[in-house]
Amino acid sequence: MSTPLLTAQDVSIHYGDKQAVRGVNLSIERGTVNALIGPSGCGKTTFLRAINRMHDLTPGARVTGRIVLDGEDMYAPGVDAVAMRRRVGMVFQKPNPFPTMSVFDNVVSGLKLTGVRDRARLMEVAERSLRGAALWDEVKDRLKTPATGLSGGQQQRLCIARALAVEPELLLMDEPTSALDPASTARIEDLMTGLKKVTTILIVTHNMHQAARVSDTTSFFLNGDLVEHGVTDQVFTSPRDERTEAYVTGRFG
Repeated sequence: MSTPLLTAQDVSIHYGDKQAVRGVNLSIERGTVNALIGPSGCGKTTFLRAINRMHDLTPGARVTGRIVLDGEDMYAPGVDAVAMRRRVGMVFQKPNPFPTMSVFDNVVSGLKLTGVRDRARLMEVAERSLRGAALWDEVKDRLKTPATGLSGGQQQRLCIARALAVEPELLLMDEPTSALDPASTARIEDLMTGLKKVTTILIVTHNMHQAARVSDTTSFFLNGDLVEHGVTDQVFTSPRDERTEAYVTGRFG
């Protein structure tokens, strides 16, 4: 059996005296889509952000336990947080293209930060990433125009292309379709299925139907605890924990 891409071992997260996540143990296999579900405030986004070391930027936040990415402990002493973030892409709830940049410059901004200046190389990566985000055909004649001129759904796919440009091992998506219309949501759901060929995806979603449609595994969080993790079909049709069953059948949440 292959080694998981990501393993969380007894991960707890505190904000000051408040414990937001308690003792999470979880493994994510390569080339899969994994959904984190649960009611608002249950800890799923807090856990997701720990995988990108975003809590380093939050005063009073503390992460304990181990998060291992492809054999490397992300929180071990001496590990460069910036270098780790380059290995883990992030797409947020609302599209956030850089407003002063063109479509092209948005996509290659991460590469430029690492010192890549070769125009042919940047163009190659931009096209590959925009194709990966199913956006190339819509913007190939608008690469020099402001990214803010795109529709909301296009902007979110642009943000996905920007994340893909640096070839992340893991792509985190925090409710990436919650601000989009149904047609744009369907495009991004279709996209996630194809992206499994090039990366691994961890998505936070409140949409039970979306989790059932796009994910290979599902993790149910409640009050800071990981209640259940398993193959998505099993979690939705024959959950092992009665709290999971109550949530996925709509009895609370």
